[in-house]
Amino acid sequence: MQLKPALGAIVAVSMLAIVFWQQTHLDPKAPDAEFTTLSGEQIVLRELGGQPVLITFWATDCRACIEEIPDLIALHQQFAHKGLQIIAVAMPYDIPSRVKQLSEMRKLPYTVALDIEGVHARAFGDVSLTPSSFLIDRERNVVSRVTGRFNLADWRARIAAM
Repeated sequence: MQLKPALGAIVAVSMLAIVFWQQTHLDPKAPDAEFTTLSGEQIVLRELGGQPVLITFWATDCRACIEEIPDLIALHQQFAHKGLQIIAVAMPYDIPSRVKQLSEMRKLPYTVALDIEGVHARAFGDVSLTPSSFLIDRERNVVSRVTGRFNLADWRARIAAM
């Protein structure tokens, strides 16, 4: 039974190594990305120039992602009129009908996009853990990346300073 604690430690260290690798291998410029929203609209990231953008990768079966929704709504309510675009990108394994159902049920006021083929997850540094969020400034620089829940007060301050 000594194997279980050792296995848990190996998994924890592996996850930390993945997060560290992702943090250190991220291009400072946001990738060119064209998102398809639930309604079929195309949003091209480079065409949002001059606006801050928050991109969050999430899944309907991710508890932390669901817990983060009120924070995303709060940021949308506080900063949308100042140009902040929030794009919540559903992970490739998520079922589009579940994404749509949850989005409608929660009345999400920000953009929800699908990443059926995993193109965006790869473009943003092979995102595999959710939630993973990226704050992009007006010049399209990734100024913050958080794996796990972001700190609402910290991101409010960062967005307000943009």
